[in-house]
Amino acid sequence: MKIAVYHDLPSGGAKRTLYESMKRLSQRHTLDVYTLDTADRDFCDLRPYSNAEYVFHFSPFKRFHSPLGRLNQLQRWRDLQKLDQLARRIAGEIDDREYDIVFAQPCMWTQAPLVLRYLRTPTLYYCHEPPRHLYENQYRDSNAKSGWRGALDSADPLIRLYRTTAQRLDRLAVQAAKSVLVNSTFIHDRVKQIYGIDSIICYLGVDTDLYSPNAADAAEQHVLSVGAIQPHKGFDFLIESLGYVDPAARPALYLIGNMENAAEKNLLQALAREKGVNLRIEVGVDQATLVQRYNAATFIVYAPYNEPFGLVPLEAMACGKPVVGVNEGGVKETVLNHVTGVLVERHAESFGRAVQRLLEDSTLAGQYGKNARKHVLEKWSWEKSVEQLENHMLYHVH
Repeated sequence: MKIAVYHDLPSGGAKRTLYESMKRLSQRHTLDVYTLDTADRDFCDLRPYSNAEYVFHFSPFKRFHSPLGRLNQLQRWRDLQKLDQLARRIAGEIDDREYDIVFAQPCMWTQAPLVLRYLRTPTLYYCHEPPRHLYENQYRDSNAKSGWRGALDSADPLIRLYRTTAQRLDRLAVQAAKSVLVNSTFIHDRVKQIYGIDSIICYLGVDTDLYSPNAADAAEQHVLSVGAIQPHKGFDFLIESLGYVDPAARPALYLIGNMENAAEKNLLQALAREKGVNLRIEVGVDQATLVQRYNAATFIVYAPYNEPFGLVPLEAMACGKPVVGVNEGGVKETVLNHVTGVLVERHAESFGRAVQRLLEDSTLAGQYGKNARKHVLEKWSWEKSVEQLENHMLYHVH
């Protein structure tokens, strides 16, 4: 097949999954990449697996500082119009080159790429998740305004203009795709609820050669969690939970993020001091270092709010590490409760007790770790994931 791949992805899990897919698809098919210059092209570089790369310039409109900050919602709305015009141009170029199919990935500005609206070529859109800020009440915003400023936000017509336009364009883009793939039953149900579409579950995988057990040295006993330093990743819940672990046995908490919100980082550090948790935060480590960090950890703790899928549990389990996770979102589909780890409801004291039990029973933790590696090898390889993806592509082409 001749495949056009469209994305505008930052560093992170979605870009990593695209990299792994292209790495394997390129062995049998011709892949051209279409992207914006706002994407992180160096993280999980796709160029070794692409026949050609077409990069399009997008520069968002200038943002204002106080006292003109409220006009930024208008600027964001103008960005959407600009992106929509650019999407029409990109779609025209893709259609002119006569591909068999377009494999579309998210856009960092709109989530669902607007290019889907204009393509005549058959399209397969991988929806990692609908844009949370448009369809969910935010769990907590560490930058949120309160008092009269918060009330002003709720009545601001420019905020409403941006949100309604962003929702409309998102729905049009998703509904224009010939087929929508998702990464979990949880996201399948969300896509049905929001867009009225029956999506297809195409599970992701993990590189079991890269993510594998090794004897890594640890400076101290600690648990590890990975994800952007943002409120919805639930790191505050982990700190609260570790506060219930006996101080004599309480492990340090290491966090690794691909990006950080400064206000959230400050909040987490203050909470850790209050709860007596030794907290260490690293941002922007490479994959080899990440593998070392997984292996050095006593085990993994994971508590994002309704995580759509979560590569972190798979990567950890591939390294032979058990996972203590919240029993929600896509985590329920990867971690086998009391087999490869422990799933706990979102209750800080209960989560803390689960952590303490594994700390006290190294034999049980070791058995969970062995089971975890075996489980990933049997079910979660990238080869199986890409084979399924390839079958969906062939179905839509023929």
